Amino acid sequence: MAEPAHELDFELDVSHLVTEDDTPVDNPFQDKQMRLLTEPLYTSWNPGFDFVAMADVGLYYSINENALVPDVLVSTKVKLPEELMKKRNRSYFVWEYGKVPDLVIEIVSNKEGGELTSKRDGYLERHVPFYVVFDPQLFVCERQLRCFEYSPSGYVEMVQPFFSLLDLGLTLWKGEYETYEATWLRWCKVDKALLATGKESSVAEKTRADEEKARADSEKARADAEKARADESDAANARLLERLRAAGLEPG
Repeated sequence: MAEPAHELDFELDVSHLVTEDDTPVDNPFQDKQMRLLTEPLYTSWNPGFDFVAMADVGLYYSINENALVPDVLVSTKVKLPEELMKKRNRSYFVWEYGKVPDLVIEIVSNKEGGELTSKRDGYLERHVPFYVVFDPQLFVCERQLRCFEYSPSGYVEMVQPFFSLLDLGLTLWKGEYETYEATWLRWCKVDKALLATGKESSVAEKTRADEEKARADSEKARADAEKARADESDAANARLLERLRAAGLEPG
């Protein structure tokens, strides 16, 4: 397959390509899960380079091919175009970004999606470096999380879901997100610490601020108590001195 064009000095006609078809995501869980995989990257990830993270956006490798539509894609060292509403910017056109995404994630919601067959083959043909399948209800997998790395002979399943290109991993986390309790797929750092959502970061920052204020208040209270004790001691000494002088005695 021919490599995509880079740095085109003309604009390809993409008017015939479908960038939005008004097809809804499969279910509310999937909607939340996709948000949980994109929002923390923008609020808590600081990789030192530009990137884009998209959910349910068409991926076009060639102008003559149908789009793949990963639930989530992440592409490093690229920038979003300034005019997002232009037709040429409303999907991930590989020739516009100059590269395929580094990682795509598919969230399984039924037995008909082809996540381990046709979809995986499609990403393999396009040389996507990392491919992830999250199957929360075990429709097509024997495990909820399966991660694959590209090789010329086919995708190789990874022992550890850590992606060198991103310096991030993925992990299963049971907890509450947007008021819903479930097992979620989340980004994590090399030390397994979760990549925080914006809300988690705000809560953590408020907790740190509250703890710092409590420490400052405690220090002030201790200082005030110490000053009060010192002032009382000085006052007691002054009263004693006054009584001694009233008795005609002068301390030596």
